[in-house]
This record gives sequence, C-alpha cells and structure tokens, in this order.
Amino acid sequence: MKYTQSQLDEIALSSQEYELIVSKLGRDPNYLELGLFGALWSEHCGYKHSKNLIKRLPNSSPNLLAKPGEENAGVIDIGNNLAIVFKIESHNHPSAVEPYQGAATGVGGIIRDILAMGARPIAILNSLRFGYINNNRSEYLFEGIVSGISGYGNCIGIPNIGGETKFSDSYLGNPLVNAFCLGITNKNNLMSAASYTPGNIIMVIGSPTGRDGIHGASGLASRNLNEDELEQDKRPTVQIGNPFMEKILIESCLEIVSNNLIESLQDLGAAGLTSAIVETVDKGKTGFNIDLAKVHQRENNMTPYEIMLSESQERMLLVFPPENTNKILSILDKWDLDYSTIGVITDSQNAEIYYENTLVGNVPINTLTTPPLYDLDNIVPQEIIELQNTNLSSIPIPNSNKANEILIELLSSPNIASKKPVFIQYDHQVQTNTIASPEDADSAIIRIKDTNIGIGISIDGNGKTTYLNPLEGGKIAVAEACRNLICSGVEPLAITNCLNFGDPTTQLVSHQLNESVNGISESCNTFGIPVISGNVSLYNSTERGAIFPTPIIGAVGKINNVKSIITSKFKNYNDLVILLGSSALSNDHNDLAGSEYLEIIHKKIAGSPRIDLEFENRLQKCCLNLINNGLIISAHDCSEGGIAVTIAESCILSNIGFESEIEINGRWDVSLFGEKQSQIIVSINPNEINLFSKICSDFHIPFTTLGITKPEIFKINSLILNTVSELKNAYSTNFVK
Repeated sequence: MKYTQSQLDEIALSSQEYELIVSKLGRDPNYLELGLFGALWSEHCGYKHSKNLIKRLPNSSPNLLAKPGEENAGVIDIGNNLAIVFKIESHNHPSAVEPYQGAATGVGGIIRDILAMGARPIAILNSLRFGYINNNRSEYLFEGIVSGISGYGNCIGIPNIGGETKFSDSYLGNPLVNAFCLGITNKNNLMSAASYTPGNIIMVIGSPTGRDGIHGASGLASRNLNEDELEQDKRPTVQIGNPFMEKILIESCLEIVSNNLIESLQDLGAAGLTSAIVETVDKGKTGFNIDLAKVHQRENNMTPYEIMLSESQERMLLVFPPENTNKILSILDKWDLDYSTIGVITDSQNAEIYYENTLVGNVPINTLTTPPLYDLDNIVPQEIIELQNTNLSSIPIPNSNKANEILIELLSSPNIASKKPVFIQYDHQVQTNTIASPEDADSAIIRIKDTNIGIGISIDGNGKTTYLNPLEGGKIAVAEACRNLICSGVEPLAITNCLNFGDPTTQLVSHQLNESVNGISESCNTFGIPVISGNVSLYNSTERGAIFPTPIIGAVGKINNVKSIITSKFKNYNDLVILLGSSALSNDHNDLAGSEYLEIIHKKIAGSPRIDLEFENRLQKCCLNLINNGLIISAHDCSEGGIAVTIAESCILSNIGFESEIEINGRWDVSLFGEKQSQIIVSINPNEINLFSKICSDFHIPFTTLGITKPEIFKINSLILNTVSELKNAYSTNFVK
C-alpha cells in the first residue's frame, strides 16, 4: 500500500476502501487524488452507512418540483407560480471544536444550499442539543453556538423565526447544531446543480480560498470526536464565516439567476471545490478541466491539494455559456465580488485538474461518486430490551401534596423552561414577514410577501424517546412536527430531516438508525407527505459513548390566510379548555415512558414510548377541520411535561388562569405529567360545544372538557393551586446555571 494507515485515518478511509480505489483506477492515486476520494467517499459526503436506508423514505408528491437527493434542497410548488425551497443540515462536529464559527458557518452553509436553487432565503430555524449547563465546557459550547447563530443570521438580514433547544448529558461532549433554511422563488427561476453542456465556463465567485476547513468533511465530520482533539488539533478544520460577504453573494447570484445567464449554480460547502464541481458534472454526465492556479486565494503558496479541498466559506460555483461572460462580470463588478474563471465543462466524464501547465489529477468522475455502501445490522441490543421492559408501575407515586411542587420543578427544568435566553439573541422580525414570535405558536409562521399566504415551519425531535424505542421515536418525531403545524392551522406539505446518530459500526447505533428511518417512513406514508431533502450526521460519539439517536424533523406547511393562524395562548376568560384526543385523563403507567417527569423527579430514563399513527392522522385532520370551521380559539400540542405543563404554558403566555374539577382516578402523576401521544389542549367558546362535538364524532376522535379559563388562578382539583404569576416565575427561570 502506497500510503500508511495513519495517512488514511486522517481522511477517514479504511485500507479496504483504499484497495477498492486502486482497483477502480488500476493504479495508486497520487496525493491530490487520494484527497478527492477521502472527501467524496467520506461519511459526510458519500453517505456510506445511510444511503441504502434513506432510500426507504417516501419522496413523491404532486407538488414536488425537484427529485429528492438530486439537488441542493427540496422544492414544493405552493401555487401562483411560486415555490418554496427548504432543507435542514448539521454542523455538529465543527461546533464542538470551535462553537462560534462552527455554528455560524452552519447557518451560512444552509443558506447557500437554498441560494443554489435560485431561491431567496427568507427564514432560518435551528435545532440545538447541549449537555446540561452545569460546567464550564457546557457553558462555553452553549454560549459560543448561540452567539455564532445570532452573529451570522442577524448580520445577514434573514429572520431566525423559531426552533428548539434541549438538554441532556448524552450531548455533553458532542452538541448538535442543526440549521434549517427556507427560501422562495418564482418557479421559472429554479436552478439546478447539473452541468450538461461541454464548453461552458466554470467560475468560482465570492471569498478568496484559504486554508480553513481542509479535511472538514473527511477528517472531522466522518469519525468519532476525541476530547483531546477538541481542544487543539481540529480547529484548523473549522471554517470561518463572513456574513457580510454572504449577503452580497446572495444578491449577485439572484440577479444573475433572474437574468437567465447560467446553466448551473452550486455551493462550495463540505469538501469545497471538490464536491461542488464533481457533483455538478456527475449530475450532467459530463467532465471538467480546471486550473487551480487560477483560483483566487487569500494565502500564499497554497498547494493544489489545499485549494481543491479548502472549505473556505461564502463561495459559489457558476457554470455558463461563454457568450454570457460580459453580462455576468458586469453584475459581479457591480456588487464588488471577487471571481475566478478556472476552467471548462468537457465531454470526457473525467476530472482533469491542472496547476499551471502541470496535470496534477486525472480521475474518472464515476469512481469519485460511487463510494462503497454498507448495510447495517438490525439486532436489538440487550440494553434497549431491558430499558423497554422496565416495570413503570413500580415507580412510586408521590404524596398528592407534592403535585404543585412537581409542576413548578418541571416548569423550571431546562427542557421545558422558556427559551427566551436563546431566541432573544435572534432577530426574528427582520424583513417584516414574521407572523408569530418564537413563543406565540406551536410552529413558526412567515408570510409570503405581498400575499396573505403563510408558510408554517416546525422543528422537532426527541432523542430520549428515540433511544428508548427507535422505531416509535422515528414515528413520534414526524407526528409531533406535523402536529405542531396543525395546532397553528397549517396543513403539512412535506418534511426535511437531519439524522444525528453515533458510530454506525456499533450494534447499538446500527439498530437505532435502521429503526428510526423505518419509523419516519411509516409516519410519512400514513400522513401522505414526502421527505424532500435532508442530511445524515454520524459518528456523533465521544469517549463517553454515542449521543441519544436524534432524528430532527423539519415539517413545512401552508396556510391560505395568515389572519387565521392559531396560537397556543388562551384569549378570553370563561372559555372551555378541552383535551382533544382522549375521553379521560390517562392513568396508564406506561405513559411515563421517556417523560420529563420520570427523569426530573425519579431520575430515570426508561420505558417504551408508543404512538398509534392511524389515530394520530385522524386527530390531526380533525383538529385542522375544527380550526377551519372557526371553532378553536387556541391550540397547544401536549408534549414534554404532560397536560399540566401544557395548560400552564398557555396560561403563562396569555396571563389568563385556568380552573378544573375534572375527576382523576388512579395515578394522578400519570394524569398530570404523563406524556401520552396524540393529545392537544384547545380552548373554545362554550356556545360552540355542540358543533365541536359533532366534528369530533365525524372523525371518531374522543375529547374531554378539562375546565375553564379564569383570571390569575391556576387550579386542578385539590392537587394544584397556584397563580399564573408564580407559574411564570418558574417558567422564566434561567436554565443556564
């Protein structure tokens, strides 16, 4: 073997994979060519352990305008000749190494994926996971990541309109930073990454190329994190962001697209120029001839290897007919944007790479884009069997006089307490199209400018649930994300997902990944919605072990009139508060499985969460029908903390109280704090109860009236008596200890 194992380890290639490369080429690759394979055959770019799995996901819809996986992001037709473009992507490992720049460039990267489709980015959301903030390292990661997201997004002028932030020591050394972006475009301006025409010019525009980010895809994002590396060795593999450059990159690219001057547009993201140019010719079944010496650079004496694999940010690849050169240069000069004409598209189906007059790489494109794909075992690990078989009926029932104290403790716990310390740092009103603030509704909603149409977005995932039961966790992640849209009056159209898992070569993670994908697929088939884009992030593991398996779902839907949106806060006194989805409060101890109550109060993570998808589908259709008939005043999905916390949140957000005398039988702790799926807290005018009841009957959805809204008091039977002010004080507790 021409290279040592340590050299292969640096780019996350096994010796067997190296031998496969040699057999494909009929020779040993040179060092530059090896770097190309390392990047494109990496887990991050090549999806070696997940591609066969994600083929199971449903991806068809009459509204779909781009085949999933073939472009930079998914596209959905929303009528009026408009399309929305969206995707979610991870930047976990870079954020663990350098939290500010890792998170900032995660935002920048997902924005450019949307831009590459010819769409104007109009909304950002994020899903974050941290260890509990009780040590300096956790606090450093939390503050750096949140600052990086706000620093980039606020400067670029795109609103950050929502998301989620959760905590578990599972993520202590490996935080998750999943960034979502949505854009809008005229359907006529949709761009492709594919380059079909030999003779077309290849140009790189934007920031000069530097040495930042080399081996980001292959060496950092495609293997387990080592704690020693977090402190020093891997920082050069993290990119550095410049949001002001990205702003003019957006404007210049959109102007070029609107003038129909280019054949293809591609982001230089993971693996930089390597992935950008190889993917674009692979999709067009063409080849390329480039001269790396012509790439504009910001550092001296860069080698061809460094230029080809740099992940410097704020760069785009344009491919266009030679006759459009002057018009394109005029636009780039107007925006004072740097550019390099580096080569041409060929019909060779080869990657021909020169440095000045010297050929430094010559590889068939299809060898670079066909990494080995691995099937994963799906054997249930013994530790999961034991957790699922935990006898939750043996969990002691606290004295009933503790109910009030437990509610306060849950409201102030990190996963339930207000995330205002996070979202207050984000500008969610810039561009003036944000309809609901991050705490107003169960989903974020943005108006399509100059129309009444709204786009709803919900980001959701529960690693603890998926850890306990990966199949059900995958189902629940989709169901909760869609339920959040429904609670706002938004009809789901499609989802994007980000699959965050540990080392896929272990039995535990292999099982988790298999079953979670099966669960997501089952939910999407039941709800009739496609998965139109996404990302897989593996090797989220440290010496402490793998993170909780965390499939994050970004659900997107449409509402025809933004004036009709429903928020989660109560609106009036003397409205009925109803539990939609159950005819009585649960006293089934199995509903404690994976609950915040079980972890916070009893210090246990155990049980086997479950969901009935057919019932969930009817529940969502029923709730949307009730909203469309004008019957629902507020709606709030029951999730972490159970119905007591859900009602308390609606009270806190509205400064309106609640009183209930509902009968509670059996385990009162399950009734108040269990996390049974497929339940929604709604409020209605008492005069509408008959029509409300009829519609629920039509959909075969049970409900029970819990109580009535009142001034200030919060009372449930003899168990809980408090004031909204006291609840708000607990909920507003700063979770950063």
